[in-house]
Amino acid sequence: MADFPLLKDYIDGQLVTQLAERITVAHPQFASDAFVAAASGELQNLELKGRFDWIADQLRATLPADYPTALNILLRILDIENGRFATLDMPEFRLMPIPTFVFRHGLEHPDVSLDAIPIITRHATCEGAIRPFIRRYPTATLARLHKWARHDNEHVRRLVSEGTRPRLPWWSPLREFIADPAPVLALLECLKDDPSLYVRRSVANNLNDISKDHPRLALERMAAWSEGASNERQWLINHALRTLVKRGDKSALAILGYAPAEVELSHLTVTPTVLQFGKQLEFSFVLQNCGGETQKLMVDFVMHFVKANGSTAPKVFKLKKLSLPAGEKICVQKKMAIRPISTRKYYAGRQRLEIQVNGACLGGADFELVMD
Repeated sequence: MADFPLLKDYIDGQLVTQLAERITVAHPQFASDAFVAAASGELQNLELKGRFDWIADQLRATLPADYPTALNILLRILDIENGRFATLDMPEFRLMPIPTFVFRHGLEHPDVSLDAIPIITRHATCEGAIRPFIRRYPTATLARLHKWARHDNEHVRRLVSEGTRPRLPWWSPLREFIADPAPVLALLECLKDDPSLYVRRSVANNLNDISKDHPRLALERMAAWSEGASNERQWLINHALRTLVKRGDKSALAILGYAPAEVELSHLTVTPTVLQFGKQLEFSFVLQNCGGETQKLMVDFVMHFVKANGSTAPKVFKLKKLSLPAGEKICVQKKMAIRPISTRKYYAGRQRLEIQVNGACLGGADFELVMD
């Protein structure tokens, strides 16, 4: 099997050279050779974010000492429309040292940095770069974010919703918004019907973050948004409530139109009952509508995986959504490979599979996982 490059491998000496070439065009006095030598030297010893930091720090050391002047040079190397610069592969990712430059070296210059962020984020996301400014200058930064929520560029509008996520992956949490998400909700209110799915998905992810710490608040807001919701907004609500739905929250399910189910589970089989790690688990079951009318069903399965200490922890997996007429039956089948993945470590022992319908567990079966 061919080895695929790691993300960090794209932040390499070639990128450093390409950045130097662009900067030299925009600023002929740039000490290109010194920058390339310094910035390339340590990259192989660093992980991904460390590489962003290192290149940003070498830019700061080599560009003019005046921060606004240095920042203006970096802004000028982003504009490729006139054909001055060679095209970068994955530019939105490989240009990440520039937003890193802003939050590592521009916090003492909030006005010029905040002026630059909506320009930079169109080329390389500033969702992480905006967060230190939120912490240091909350009033001024929130005022900017409200203005950007009405921007004509979708990348800038997405920055508003993504940069304020209380629990944004890759970045330290915004504990002030975990404690009180009201400022974030005011911004999301402006974006709930954004014409861009790119933005609406980010709004939903932000609300999903909020639901983890303030489930009642998120539910109240989603119930209000569901009144007269368009198909686009309804998709957003569904995506925003996904964590609560996986937990079987009855209020979240009700907002999405799923009432307590009158269904019966039967013929649940799990094969094999002793599973060799790396092989495939198969299971099937039958659901019958025992009510007097068609029911809207959300069918999930829950895997209770053994942890290192011998206890188990549940993980909910989506299976299917369906409408089942009164008295009708449906047979559901599923295969799942239990093999090495980066996000979970498996342990030998008795695991349990359960079937969940509209948030309620209807039954389950055990199987033994063998690791050797």
